[in-house]
Amino acid sequence: MRIAEIYASLQGEGLLAGTPSVFVRTSGCNLRCHWCDTPFTSWEPVGDQQSVAEVVAAVATLGEQHVVITGGEPLLMPDVAELCHTLRADGRHITIETAGTVFLDAPADLVSISPKLASSAPPADTPAGWADRHRAARRRDAVILALMTDRDYQLKFVIDSPGDLAEATAWIDDLAAARPAGIDRSRVLFMPQGRGPDELARTTAWLEPECRVRGIHLAHRFHIDWFGHTRGT
Repeated sequence: MRIAEIYASLQGEGLLAGTPSVFVRTSGCNLRCHWCDTPFTSWEPVGDQQSVAEVVAAVATLGEQHVVITGGEPLLMPDVAELCHTLRADGRHITIETAGTVFLDAPADLVSISPKLASSAPPADTPAGWADRHRAARRRDAVILALMTDRDYQLKFVIDSPGDLAEATAWIDDLAAARPAGIDRSRVLFMPQGRGPDELARTTAWLEPECRVRGIHLAHRFHIDWFGHTRGT
């Protein structure tokens, strides 16, 4: 599988924010979000091919029990299933971060699904037809529901505008209606879009009260405050 980076840090987002973790970042994505904060795994993917054994050895040297498999889109990589099996056999807690557009039967203690809203689409003139490809691929409710089955999950929506908020709220209702157990709203998070503290603060100012009204977690992007918008953090 193609690996962009492996590093130890603190989980900066979601229900496990603050947890010391090893991040295994795969390279390659089937989407092209215009605000993507890891373009080196999507728009211009970089990285080296590594075997499962090589990745497991790298994780072991960093020592943390929590491992986050992220990307790009890690579920595009068939070897991720074997990687997760091996790491869990070693007693590690596995989080998989995915956009929820591709299904892979990979074991995880937490699947962190970040569905991409309509506003994530790249400009219409993006080469290689990526605007149309992105729009066609970004919403796969059947995949999301399959990923939530028999696993702990969190649904993490990036919110940049009131339009995003309305779309995310409706999407949650759609998923709840399609799932016999419904959706546990304590596992739904709205995360402000932003690459810096000022931008995040502006979005958070209006999003926070909206989250309270809806009974949905506001997911701060703590790593931006802790480390800035930099790789390897």
